[in-house]
Amino acid sequence: MKYAGILLLLSGVGLISYASFHLFIQQEEQNMALNEAKAQVFSAEKEVLGASTSTYSFEKGDIIGVLVIPKLNRELPIIEGTDEEELEKGVGHYSSTKLPNQKDRIFLAGHRDTTLREMGKLEEGDYLLIEMTTGTYTYEIFEMFVVHETDMSAVQSTKPNEILTLSTCFPFDYIGSAEERYIINAKRIY
Repeated sequence: MKYAGILLLLSGVGLISYASFHLFIQQEEQNMALNEAKAQVFSAEKEVLGASTSTYSFEKGDIIGVLVIPKLNRELPIIEGTDEEELEKGVGHYSSTKLPNQKDRIFLAGHRDTTLREMGKLEEGDYLLIEMTTGTYTYEIFEMFVVHETDMSAVQSTKPNEILTLSTCFPFDYIGSAEERYIINAKRIY
């Protein structure tokens, strides 16, 4: 019985160590991606700021900008794609949706326990910013709701309205794979 207790204790310590190490590595990858995104955004030449944004050209895994959430004092790298590899580095841009100045839906997804934690603290009227080499774009939150994971209405076109949509798993404190998604929609104001 004594050895079983020691074995269980050591197993618990091992699991906690592994999880802590994984979170540390993920945070480091996110910090590196954010630094690269900021370097891209802030080193852009002034001529680029007025450039046409009707066509963007990004590959899966590219760092394309920064999502700023002022109320939460958060800056997150935006990565092209929404597979696990991209979501470990930042918020993922759903590739079939648009980007700023394309007058349609921009869909960004992230994990509820890392990049998009504390989303439940955001309220209508709060601001979200996207910083890219083409400029800084400001959006005002106008609605929040929950959908089932199979509900794809949150990625449908909003043309000609430019809507920024954030999505993460819900409920926020649930452990494991959740079947619902928390959606935040924000309209472009600048």
